[in-house]
Amino acid sequence: MFDIICTYPLTSDLFAQCIHPSSPLLAFGLASGQVQVHRLPPADFSSTSEASHGTIETAWRTRRHKGSCRSLCFSHDGQLLFSAGTDGIVKAAATETGHVVSKIAVPLHNSTTDPASLIHALSPQTLLLATDSAALHLYDLRINSKTNSTTIESKPSQTHYPHDDYVSSLTPLPPTDASTSGFPKQWVSTGGTTVAVTDLRRGLLVKSEDQGEELLSSTAINGGVVVGGEKGVLRLWEIGVWDDNEETVRIGRDASADVLAAVPEGVGAEPMAALGMDDGFVRFVGVGGKRARVVGESQHDEVEGVVGLGWMSDGRMISGGGSVVKVWEERIGRGVESEDEGDGVSGVKRVNGFGSEDDSSEQGEEESSEEEKPRKRKKRKRGKGKEKHGGHHVSAFKGLD
Repeated sequence: MFDIICTYPLTSDLFAQCIHPSSPLLAFGLASGQVQVHRLPPADFSSTSEASHGTIETAWRTRRHKGSCRSLCFSHDGQLLFSAGTDGIVKAAATETGHVVSKIAVPLHNSTTDPASLIHALSPQTLLLATDSAALHLYDLRINSKTNSTTIESKPSQTHYPHDDYVSSLTPLPPTDASTSGFPKQWVSTGGTTVAVTDLRRGLLVKSEDQGEELLSSTAINGGVVVGGEKGVLRLWEIGVWDDNEETVRIGRDASADVLAAVPEGVGAEPMAALGMDDGFVRFVGVGGKRARVVGESQHDEVEGVVGLGWMSDGRMISGGGSVVKVWEERIGRGVESEDEGDGVSGVKRVNGFGSEDDSSEQGEEESSEEEKPRKRKKRKRGKGKEKHGGHHVSAFKGLD
């Protein structure tokens, strides 16, 4: 369904990936504690200017956390990038420069550091932060009248415990027609073996029964919520009907659905969900018919699982896993020709030399880093690779003439 137009390596294993809401910017959080932001060329490849249309450029990179960078998210307007690390610190940085404008310490748990498992900007006023202890903190994002910049309140305004285990995924529910702000006020979360719905004002609304497997991912699509689990089972829930899921589909044998994303409208003949699996495949599931079913798949990697998946605003798909990120375009209507480069994946060209820059680009952030160790829970099997260096910090696209 999709062809790879670029493959490039990162300097350490990928833990977190997020995509800018409107600009061609990608942000990556690595096992080494680094945060990197890269700028893609425009999707219109009709120009012959290789300088402006043929490279992925590094906007900035820095070692942001003393330990792995667990989670990333952009603010609603895209001006800030929030990052959370195993050091128990959350930082807000200017997207264009990487300059830190605000930071907070995550509340301790039993007098010890409680690392964030997930962060999400629910609205311009609210940041959600989930931790390993199963806490879900809500933080106020305020505009500083003197500097006209967003800051994070140092203490959470609310704290909930929607699950018995850490929050593995969080999906905002679309605002209702009665909403005056137009921003979500409710969200679905997965954690352990349950699904929960939480309201910004009323707290935890409902929690599902034990689903019999660890739930890892979720996304909203076609008036419902799709949830993926460690056994490769996809569960479909109707929004507003939370007593039981209406359908289950087995997607992959012995492969967990680690990440989920809704496929943009116009791609395919029906609404689809894309699943990033720990067997290295991205599988596409049609949910517009009477029964959900797999309608296609693409292979990200033969060994590493997919931990990052999403779409640019221009329709390009981004997948990440291990220490590799790939950029894809829809095959139909694009005319992207595939070439076999001998790596077992059609249409991929390995791009080398995506190394580190001078220390002057590190912006004076922390120099020491201890990469996160493997953990028993499937969602934590991330980022155990060592850093690699060398080469100029620019990667080239293939066939952009």
